[in-house]
Amino acid sequence: METVRATNAIVTAPHVLAAEAGCAVLRDGGNAIEATVAVAAALAVVYPHMTGIGGDGFWLIREPDGHVHSIHGCGGAAAAADLSLYAAMDAVPTRGPLAANTVAGTISGWAAALEEPGCTLPLDRLLRDAIHHAGAGVPVTAGGEAIAAAKSAELRAQPGSYGAVFEPEGRPLRQGDVLRQPLLAATLRRLAANGLDDFYRGELAAAIAQDLQALGSPVVAADLAAHASSRPEPLSVPIAGARLYNSTPPTQGFASLVILALFDRLVADAPDQFAHVHGLIEATKQAFLLRDAHVGDPLHTDYDFQALLDDPAALDALAARLDPVRALPWPQPPQWGDTCWFGAADSEGRVVSAIQSTYFEFGSGLVLPQTGITWQNRGSSFRLAESGWNALKPGRKPFHTLNPALAVFDDGRVMAYGTMGGEGQPQTQAALFTRYARFGIDLQEAISAPRWLLGRTWGEQSTTLKLEDGFNEALYAQLAQAGHDVERVGPLTATMGHAGAIVRLSGGGFQGATDPRSDGGVSGW
Repeated sequence: METVRATNAIVTAPHVLAAEAGCAVLRDGGNAIEATVAVAAALAVVYPHMTGIGGDGFWLIREPDGHVHSIHGCGGAAAAADLSLYAAMDAVPTRGPLAANTVAGTISGWAAALEEPGCTLPLDRLLRDAIHHAGAGVPVTAGGEAIAAAKSAELRAQPGSYGAVFEPEGRPLRQGDVLRQPLLAATLRRLAANGLDDFYRGELAAAIAQDLQALGSPVVAADLAAHASSRPEPLSVPIAGARLYNSTPPTQGFASLVILALFDRLVADAPDQFAHVHGLIEATKQAFLLRDAHVGDPLHTDYDFQALLDDPAALDALAARLDPVRALPWPQPPQWGDTCWFGAADSEGRVVSAIQSTYFEFGSGLVLPQTGITWQNRGSSFRLAESGWNALKPGRKPFHTLNPALAVFDDGRVMAYGTMGGEGQPQTQAALFTRYARFGIDLQEAISAPRWLLGRTWGEQSTTLKLEDGFNEALYAQLAQAGHDVERVGPLTATMGHAGAIVRLSGGGFQGATDPRSDGGVSGW
């Protein structure tokens, strides 16, 4: 794979049909925000195991005047989702009606983004390709087949329409089979005709609430009607040659920024050698310790995340904790998450970094019978505790692994980048960013090169330091000798996430890259 170069605009997404949908909007006169909505909608159809309109989403937008702002389309726990609902349980279930305990915020994020100046295309145009793919059907990919087969038993057992939609012949769909979602197509048409607010306060909301109640979810119509997106100021930190941006809590964007800020203080002369890889791994550990102590619903913490990022002495002190030759003992409790990251940039100077998810593969497993919407299980991450980190409370927003990244370089370049992969998201972001920005590696090569992962992520249970094949052979031994619990996982694997990146060059023009571990594509013109 090679870095894609474009003159006017560019889009990257983990499914090629979604990238093409976004680029078509750009060709029709849309901007990067409108293209990103088209990508998001298409992904909800063609990548249903990773995302959907029944999930949450987060945006970073860099405007033509240089202003960077964020949108959180993130739902809180239902009013009825309190400890009494789970009185006989040790934990919130990961599947089923009681896992579907938060409002889905993705659509509210789209609506907020489209309020920005310059968004003029009608909604039916932005959703056109998604509607087509849902109705006409799309071929199942190899990755889609593998996930459908692996998760079939637990998903088929859930109430709702999972089997009717995703196993219409009584078996998991196989590669090349055509996945058709006529109910979801009708839902998207309804949104195009009635507006996105219909999802929360209109006829569509009534149908959603009726289905959720019938299936046993605590989410009701009043929860949907009370939901609104938010626009918190993004977190940022300066490093040599750039300022980095990411999303505020309840996401782990803080951890992603801390990793890169700490690594910026280390000596590493070459990419993918011991100092680079070990340094990022140890920075990850310090960032995750902070994350797990403080990150959650911002209404339930008084920790000042930006203050730390603005304090060079505090970051210096954290960096001083990193042993350049020995690994800090691990693991800490890991975090889950399946996700789609995608990005777009236009000729006027907008650059968008966006990410959305239903948490686990196919979320809670509830597919709503009237609408074809797969509802998320993000609230299954809540702790059943009276207080403390991520404790379940009505209205509270759960901790999110989702975090879209963006960098503004001193030389004028703007980079949007990100990945799916739960615990692996900050690590993959750090790998691809440092390869490109610090060591000057080609954008596509920075993503295609072998990666590592500390702890558990999408589809994995072990908490080892996993490394793909392809690094210098000496590195594996050096890491083990330093005290890392090294596990070689073979060739490129989706365990390492589905990454992507775009760069708007300072002199004009664009570059884009996608992950060979995904079904992705880059489309530009």
